Amino acid sequence: MGLRVGVLISGEGTNLQAILDTVHGHGGIEVVCVGSNVPGAPGLERARRAGVDTAVYARAEHADRDAALGSWLEGHSVDLIVLAGFMEILGAAFVRRFEGRIVNVHPSLLPAFPGVRALERALEEGVAEIGVTVHFVDEGVDSGPIILQDSFDLPPSPELAQVERRVHEIEHRLLPRAIGLIAAGAVSIDPENPGRVRVAE
Repeated sequence: MGLRVGVLISGEGTNLQAILDTVHGHGGIEVVCVGSNVPGAPGLERARRAGVDTAVYARAEHADRDAALGSWLEGHSVDLIVLAGFMEILGAAFVRRFEGRIVNVHPSLLPAFPGVRALERALEEGVAEIGVTVHFVDEGVDSGPIILQDSFDLPPSPELAQVERRVHEIEHRLLPRAIGLIAAGAVSIDPENPGRVRVAE
């Protein structure tokens, strides 16, 4: 049985490209649609080049944007929704509609530094290591059960641009890996603790 994936983006779509390059078309995984909240987001062209259906759902253009976006995703029979640099909070109704089927990639070792400017805030606080988290999305902000994490030690006086490059490298590896594990049935919510994920690699 395959895994039909819908990806949501807001910008360049480099995480989308990593998904298209590594797991799309392999192991039953198919990216069937890519949506954005930003008209003209460069990542949409990456999807079109791969032959993937695209659409734009800007909040200002819909009476209930989340409902319209959800119906579009359901129209593609998606099994999994991947937030790959989607820079808006999806409402509680949307999250409940796709409960347990939305994953996000975040540039910190959650639960540290949820929300916006995660890297900048981590550097301002002088942390010794930084990393990336792939997690299920719940109704909070970056508070859902963690699937995978990876990190690296920071050098003295790290530069933001340098740290961002390292973080993006990890994102491009970790997010496709998480999708592959989900497709293989290796990821499950711990029945004894719904806030935790079991991963059988």
